[in-house]
Parts: sequence; C-alpha cells; structure tokens
Amino acid sequence: MTIHAALTHRTTYHYDRRVSLGPQIVRLRPAPHARTPILSYSMKVTPEAHFINWQQDPFGAWMARLVFPEKTDKFEVVVDLVADMAAINPFDFFLEEDAYHAPFTYKPDLKKELAPYLEPIPGGPLLEAMTRRVEETLKRPEPYETNTFFVDVNKLVNEEVSYSIRMEPGVQTPEETLKKRIGSCRDSGWLLVALLRRLGYAARFVSGYLIQLTVDQRSVDGGPDGPDQDFTDLHAWTEVYAPGAGWIGLDPTSGLFAGEGHIPLAATPSPSSAAPISGGVEKSKVTFDFEMNVTRLYERPRVSKPMSDAQWAAIMAAGRTVDQRLAKDDVRLTMGGEPTFVAAADPDGDEWNTGAVGPTKRGYADRLIRRLRNKFAPGGLLHYGQGKWYPGEQLPRWAFALYWRKDGTPMWGDPALIAPEPGPGGQGKGTAGAAEASAFTAALARALELEPDAAQAAFEDPAEFMMRERKLAPNLDPVDNKLDDPEERLRLARVFDRGLETPASFVLPI
Repeated sequence: MTIHAALTHRTTYHYDRRVSLGPQIVRLRPAPHARTPILSYSMKVTPEAHFINWQQDPFGAWMARLVFPEKTDKFEVVVDLVADMAAINPFDFFLEEDAYHAPFTYKPDLKKELAPYLEPIPGGPLLEAMTRRVEETLKRPEPYETNTFFVDVNKLVNEEVSYSIRMEPGVQTPEETLKKRIGSCRDSGWLLVALLRRLGYAARFVSGYLIQLTVDQRSVDGGPDGPDQDFTDLHAWTEVYAPGAGWIGLDPTSGLFAGEGHIPLAATPSPSSAAPISGGVEKSKVTFDFEMNVTRLYERPRVSKPMSDAQWAAIMAAGRTVDQRLAKDDVRLTMGGEPTFVAAADPDGDEWNTGAVGPTKRGYADRLIRRLRNKFAPGGLLHYGQGKWYPGEQLPRWAFALYWRKDGTPMWGDPALIAPEPGPGGQGKGTAGAAEASAFTAALARALELEPDAAQAAFEDPAEFMMRERKLAPNLDPVDNKLDDPEERLRLARVFDRGLETPASFVLPI
C-alpha cells in the first residue's frame, strides 16, 4: 500500500492589541525517531519579521526557538508535511535475551541513562491498587512474554479509562484519571507512564500527530474498522523502553501499539516539556484558533482499492483501440486465467507465495468448493480428480470441480457422502486407507452385480523399487533419503514405509 498523505496544522493567536511576544518554543516537527517516513516538511510563521533557531531539546526532539523583534497583534504557525503512510508492523523489533519475558530489569549502566524516565510519579490508593493487580499477573507460573505483557498493560488502561475530548488545559493526575474513569488522550497516556514506572519500566510521555485513514474494505473478522473518513489531530500516547527494541509506542486511547499513523513530535519525561507551543506574551486578551486537515496526495492502485472510474475508463478506451487494430489485422488471441487465493491466517506461507502445493491448500480448496456449491449450485456434483500435469513433475496435480445442470435438476443429493478433506485447513476427520478402499471397491462391485472377486488389489512393482533402492548411496536409507527431487523423495519414502506387500490401490476392471 502506498498512500502519501498531506497534513496541514494551523494554530493562530489573535490579540486585542499589538503586544510584545517573548521567545516562543514550537515543537511541531516530527521527532528523529518517527517511524513514518516524512517526505516533505515546512513551517510558516506570522509575523514574517522573526528570527528562528532550530534546536534539539535534551531528549532529542526538534524544537524551533522564535524571537520577534517587533510588536504584533497576530501570532500564527502553519505546519505542512507529507507522510508516506506505508503500513508499519508495530512488533517489528528484537529484544535482548534477558528481556524476552516480564518482569525484566535494566542493566546498571542503562538504568542510570534512563533515570529521568524511571522517576516515580505521585499517586494514591487507586494507582497503587492497579499496580498490585498487574504485579499479581506477573507471578503466574508460565513465562510471560514481554510483548504480551505490554499489550495487556496497555489494554488494561484502555479498559479502565473512557475517552473524552477535554478542552481544559493541563493533564490530570493519574489518581484523578482513575477516580473519574474518563479522560483525554494525554490523561490516559500519563496514567500509563505512571503505571509502567511503578512496575520498574522506563516510560515517557509522547505528543504528536495522529493520522487515521479510512479502510478500503471492512474487517472480515469483526475487528475495528477505523474512522468513516480520513482524520488527523494532535494526540498523546506512551513509549516504554525495552532492551534491544528501544522505545516502543503504546496508545492506551485505542489499546493498540503505535503504528504508521502515530507521528511523534516530542517525547519527554513529563507532559510539561512536550507542549506543542509555549512561551510568554504581554498581558492581553487573546482569541485562539486551531485547524487541522489531511488530504491524500497520491494513492497507488491496490487490490483492496483499485483504479478510479476515470482511470478504468481510460484503460477500457485503450483496450477498445487495441481490439480494433487486432481485428483489422485478423490477429486472434486466447487467454487463460485462474483466481489466486491467500489464507488470511498465514499470508506469508510458501504455499501461498512460491509453492505449488502445501499442507493447508487442499483443505482450504475443499472448503471453498463446498461453499461455492451451496451458493451457486445446490444439488451440484463435487468431483475430485486429476489436475494439470506440468513438464518435469512426476505426478499430476489435483483439481476440484463442480458440475450442475442449468435446469436445476439435482445431480447429487447428499454432499455429506463426499468426505471432506482432512488435515490443516480442511474439515475432515481422517484419511481412508487400504482397508477402506478394499471395502468400497467390493461394495461397488456388488452394486454393479459383478463377480465377487472382480475387485482386485494392485501393488507397487517390487522390481522397480528394488532397483531404485540399489541406486541409492550406501549411506542413504530408503525411508530417510536425501534425493534432490522432493516428489521422488516423498514417494520413495512412502512406499518403503508402507511396505511393498501392502496394496497401493484397488481396481475394478469392467
């Protein structure tokens, strides 16, 4: 997915008269540790007569120090940036071995460097009670993976505190937030910082931009779908330090880890040093105005949201032109195609990317063709047979087919009589063996009123496989061989494991 989103943030102060402004500190530039790529950035300041000095605060974030030599009745900061909203995996990090499980402790040197982020935040009985609840979960006998622990702590704060848009300045104390059980994003973020520090983990308060884009398709598993329209706003969340991974973003407002939509501006031990704009002004009356919006500048067509109607119209027009030229020159084309599916539970598996077959593909295919039968062809006949046989492959592939009559006359009554595929992805309970094959073939012979011994057992050719065994190197076992051809390796191992005296199939000559 490639989406370039343009964010505009305008902050305006109108004064009732011309006033003197003291130095203003502006923290509205994405911090160096932001994971979302920022393609362009600009900041325009009014009045134009000013001096600007870009600095980094003691915690590494960018800040602009503005000095105004003349009085003014308007102070405005306009930020424009373009962000590449490529999806970010929030769990894409490594942990050091001694931090795999919670609780873990920081090494002395690291703990000294993290001292400002470990300083306890004053609390009361409610914060103490929440801390004890989490500490009790850490005493469980089975290992508590650090990632899971951070997910659970973040989720706990999300469940305990309801979100509200609070216009009052400042940040509630953790105790106040727990008592009210409601707060803004900055209140929930500061509460999570306090809780993590009491548990012994370095945590800091983060202020930044949040960009949320509408999804192309609604969730298929009942998960959250996000906003109904593209949205951006100033936001606050928490970062916790884990050895090996560094600072990890936790957003207690949503209960999720920080992703591509979280663009940090300042990350500090205290909210007081993370204000977007701070500074002094001569005594006066002021009117404050605030505006934010986000616009999609560029979108690459993707499966979930293909090209626009205008783009499709242009493609169709070009296609018709090509068809006319082909028809004029009597060029005739044929084209085949097949749909490609990817399992949502394992999209990176070899069988969905590079492998022709795999452990779950046949089971999923069985489930799919049965659903297609129920939807489009009730009474249709399911047929499991031979598929394509590609050059260089020892055996043909499998194929599932569905047949039905246009007039609606059923071709097969009970689909349960066709056994579902077993194993991963399928819904069947087992695999038929030689005994079941023998019984079925004998029953079929009786139904066809053939001789009782018409069904005959068929065996692998002993001479063929004895010759293959002789060709193996002396140090190779027929069952555990190392042949280059995976199909040959699997077939040879299966035959010798089953035994040459066991029937490979049953045939019914007619």
